[in-house]
Amino acid sequence: MTTTSLTKSAASASPAVTKTYRGGGGWQRWQQKAAPYLFVAPFLILFAIFGIYPLVKSLTLAFYATAGPKDSAYVGTANFAFLLRDADFFKAVGNTAKYAFWSIFLQLPLALGLAILMTQPWLKAKEFYRWAIFSPNLMGQVFVGVLFSKIFQPQFGILNRFLEWVTGGAFNADTKWLSDPALVMPALIITSLWMYVGYNMIYFLAALQGVDKELYEAARVDGAGAWDQFLHVTIPGIKPVLVFVLVTATMGSFQLFELPQLLLGGGGPDNAGLTVMMYMYNNGFVNGDLGFAAAVGWTLSLGILCLSLFQVVLTGGFKKASD
Repeated sequence: MTTTSLTKSAASASPAVTKTYRGGGGWQRWQQKAAPYLFVAPFLILFAIFGIYPLVKSLTLAFYATAGPKDSAYVGTANFAFLLRDADFFKAVGNTAKYAFWSIFLQLPLALGLAILMTQPWLKAKEFYRWAIFSPNLMGQVFVGVLFSKIFQPQFGILNRFLEWVTGGAFNADTKWLSDPALVMPALIITSLWMYVGYNMIYFLAALQGVDKELYEAARVDGAGAWDQFLHVTIPGIKPVLVFVLVTATMGSFQLFELPQLLLGGGGPDNAGLTVMMYMYNNGFVNGDLGFAAAVGWTLSLGILCLSLFQVVLTGGFKKASD
């Protein structure tokens, strides 16, 4: 058979082949359209079960008074009304705000200062120092709570002994950090600094390494000193990361629960360590009113959202870098 005849026979057979292929094309087209949805279906199902459903359930639960998982009564907005009249709630909000304020305004400058120190060319063994400063964040909060409960012990605690040695005996080694209402919050802030300064330092360190070094050289040529370079080169260069760390640190501070629970076993003396999350836990799981706890949770979530938006707007986080 010649080449021409082969070509003709193939051409004559091609419509039938094409027709057969197209006959099964409906199933294949359906597969192509359905494949993306089938691939994402496991995530969507799990997210609906463990994400959307609990979210909607907690929102509806906030309008009920409960005395256990199966005993509930609709009360409307009474949970929110009582929340705004409860002195313990405002005590918890005040404690949490105080913790957030001092944690942020001590933690972030210290983390940024350590990150700048880690970028200095004269510093040796940088990798070791980075690991040493970051490593406390790798420890579980249960371990940290147990550790600092020993550190804050009167008489034999490391912190009291150290402060007594530094002050030449002027500091009282019998100071009870976790039993004195005036010292409970400083104890929580010191513990959080030890845990989270290294964590935020890593963010700042990554941001500093992305700042163009030529900008520093140009600033030095123009006669800018170290402080001017920090204000006009470093801060604008790391601004997106700075805003991110500020917002996430604030959100984390308002969700404080484990440390006071482990260190104080609750709100502490005179509820000096009571936080909003602990207030929610006590009402939901100790008193059994899950509806009121849900109202507390939604109030806290809306409060964090408003505060975060305020921070982003105040710092110009929504503005483009070119602006």
